Amino acid sequence: MTDVAEDFTRRLLADAGVREGMRVLDIGCGMGDVAFLAAQLVGARGQVLGIDRSEAPLETARARARDCGLDSVRFARADLATLSPELGTFDAVVGRRVLMYQPDAVSCLARLADVLAPGGLIVLQEHDSTSMPICQPAMPLHEKVHAWMWTTVRSEGADVQMGLHLSQRLEQAGFGVERVRAEATVVTRDQPHTIASIVRAMEGRMVAAGVATADELQVATLDERLAAERETTNGICLWELVFGAWARKPG
Repeated sequence: MTDVAEDFTRRLLADAGVREGMRVLDIGCGMGDVAFLAAQLVGARGQVLGIDRSEAPLETARARARDCGLDSVRFARADLATLSPELGTFDAVVGRRVLMYQPDAVSCLARLADVLAPGGLIVLQEHDSTSMPICQPAMPLHEKVHAWMWTTVRSEGADVQMGLHLSQRLEQAGFGVERVRAEATVVTRDQPHTIASIVRAMEGRMVAAGVATADELQVATLDERLAAERETTNGICLWELVFGAWARKPG
């Protein structure tokens, strides 16, 4: 199954100008997916530092780097609220689904500008729930699952319209926006999506937020039930909007 988010990220980084020899900071790196995509672009002469405030995913990211023999990628625990000058200066900052969770997105971006070299590049990807999902014909289970997911994210304080707000926030932080783009994630009978795996990963958060019970989620059979609905309707569903933007620090 194609990971549409990863495909979008790969194209976004390349088109924005992440290139060989750059020193790149990946914010909220988690297990390192975006950091490894950036590493492919900067090559052996470049460097990628992934930071996250949680140690557990960083341990996984480090193990993946060792397994791949990537000396140009390293990972460190750090909080975006208190970025240390010891991190050094970067040619580019990249991030995926991170800004939407920041209590003050503009202040966060201003702190990131402090670690960017003059003329440095910032490349961000954010997902957006605006007007989604659009299913034709109606797919009640898909629509219910989408509501569970985004209600949970909203209850955690995230800006679920960060995609639409992205260029404004960058401009408010003093960046010069060069490009904004968006794509809709499409789900069809023959083109599935990783919906069920995302719900499995979010199950604890959904239950804790009171959005749905484990009995309502029925994660063990969710894949099969979603597939059956797509098969029965033979419809199409625009699942979410994926936004990407790149901008530069004044040089």
